[in-house]
Amino acid sequence: MNLLQQIEQKQIDKLKETAKLADFGIGDTVRVNVKVVEGTRERIQAYEGICIAKRNAGLNSAFTVRKISYGEGVERVFPLYSPRVESIQRIRRGDVRRAKLYYLRNLRGKAARVTERTDYDTSAPSAEAKKSA
Repeated sequence: MNLLQQIEQKQIDKLKETAKLADFGIGDTVRVNVKVVEGTRERIQAYEGICIAKRNAGLNSAFTVRKISYGEGVERVFPLYSPRVESIQRIRRGDVRRAKLYYLRNLRGKAARVTERTDYDTSAPSAEAKKSA
């Protein structure tokens, strides 16, 4: 790791301490709380949608969130380590097979849905095991 990468990693570690970043992936429904400045006032605005892309580029990492607002698709790119991003919450986990979900731009209605990921706990006995016992 060269000197520039070391400095960048220290900045990322410092920003991770203060930021409330959830562990999320592509296809997950996320709620991003963003600080919005209007004149002299500052407020927090929630933006909820499906994460369709992630760009891992160190300090310049970013992710794209897509939502449907009044029947129109809206995408917004958020820098991951920005001081404007107050917090990121994962609402649902999505089950997808692609790294970028740009194909959702061409789909409408129910076709644009992403199925929810169900991770079953393997330590708990299954329903079939209970029946046979």
